[in-house]
Amino acid sequence: MSHNTNKRIAQNTLFLYFRTLVILLVSLYTSRVVLNVLGIDDYGIYNVVGGIVLMFQFLNVGMIDVSQRFLTYELGKNDGQQLQKVFSTSLIIHLIIIFFLLILAETVGLWFLNHKMNIPTSRIIAANWVFQFSTLTFIIKIFSVPYNASIVAHEHMKVYAYVSILEVILQLAIVFLLKGSASDKLILYAILMSFVTLLVSIMYTLYCKKYFKECKFRNDIDKQLLHKMLSFAGWSFLGNIGYSLKMQGINILINLFFGPAVNAARGVAYQVNAGIYNFVSNFQIAMKPQITKRYAMGDTNSMMVLVHNSSRYSFFLLLYLTLPVLIKTPYILHLWLGIVPEYTVMFLRLVLIVTLINSITGPVATAIQAKGKIKLFQTIILVITLLDIPISYIVLKSGYPPYTVMYISILTELIALIARIWILNALIPMHISNFIIEVIGRSLLVFILAAIIPTGLSQYIPDTFTGFILICIITVSSTTIVLLTVGLKTAERSLIYKKAIRTIQTIKS
Repeated sequence: MSHNTNKRIAQNTLFLYFRTLVILLVSLYTSRVVLNVLGIDDYGIYNVVGGIVLMFQFLNVGMIDVSQRFLTYELGKNDGQQLQKVFSTSLIIHLIIIFFLLILAETVGLWFLNHKMNIPTSRIIAANWVFQFSTLTFIIKIFSVPYNASIVAHEHMKVYAYVSILEVILQLAIVFLLKGSASDKLILYAILMSFVTLLVSIMYTLYCKKYFKECKFRNDIDKQLLHKMLSFAGWSFLGNIGYSLKMQGINILINLFFGPAVNAARGVAYQVNAGIYNFVSNFQIAMKPQITKRYAMGDTNSMMVLVHNSSRYSFFLLLYLTLPVLIKTPYILHLWLGIVPEYTVMFLRLVLIVTLINSITGPVATAIQAKGKIKLFQTIILVITLLDIPISYIVLKSGYPPYTVMYISILTELIALIARIWILNALIPMHISNFIIEVIGRSLLVFILAAIIPTGLSQYIPDTFTGFILICIITVSSTTIVLLTVGLKTAERSLIYKKAIRTIQTIKS
């Protein structure tokens, strides 16, 4: 990679990290207050009802991938005319998706909510209000996809960061409105969340129209391009539907076997996990356009270096954040929530393990999508992902605790990781053994070695705020030492040492 490319990736990552840090800090507070204000049952209802709408996300998941891939690819080709055709075609497809989403949500979705869900009778009206505004929120997000994809493709992460910070500040304002409101807080929360989503969507749209020439709709459809994008989206849809159905399928199984209180526990765990994983996803967002552009320019060697490095770095970055949480999960949840729903500790620990595995797969999937041949990839991932649902049903039916479903997810994620590596090698020849040793092997070794000392010492450190800070210092120190001695390659260590020496010399001078 060139110096300018490295600098751009670093700057974009920093912008996104700043965004994530602010979002995480505010979200930790708002989530706790929302849980307390709504109560465990209403909080669980919001998660499971909103999840019904998200279950229809399969209609749009493929188009998120296709919009980002085709826009980034044409930018790599430096073809402005084709770039505008891609944007207009993408917008038309998303409008069609919104139409079908409305039909499904207002028929199948409403029927399932009112006749199959385990919702207390006294809250069924509120649940319907939540459903309608969750549908509106999702529609707005679908419309925004081509504009958000343009921002990512152009690597304008600064505006992405600033608007996201504004969004979380508005969500914080919602918390204070909830506290002082005498109306039904669950319904009000759903309404205000929809309003914030609409405002953010308008801001992204106006920015793109002003700064990106291609973000002006033209009713000049290229049928060949439309077919190509729909084909890519169709296969993306087939694979990605697995994740949406798995998440909501497991949520429904938990609701049927255990009720909304356990849905709340799972919801809290995934909310914490989302906040932590955002740090890694931001790094991958910054890397993703470069992987696709490198392939568009025909530089596959540089692309594969990016895939290897970003997979390792993603795991290492996530490890810094997850290790102290894994060690001190009960204390952190108690400090954050006050009242911790039952099973939340196990849900959170296990979902973090799943996320550590998944952090390695992101760059691999991006490289496969850059190639454009995703039929085999998406079909295999769909089958592996959907295995979670029947196995989870059998396990829960047999009387096992609800968090057992996460052990199944760990197994299927490992199988999916192996499948992705094999498919990438079939499309773009790579050294599989090198990836396994240098990426997976190093990551696993770093995790084991970095966890030994903090885990041992945690038995003697009290569950206090000072004790938690001490554990954080120990885990960061342990992880850093292991990374410098085992995790990084010789050239990477040398580069870090040289930059450290230059920094010291600059400070002294």
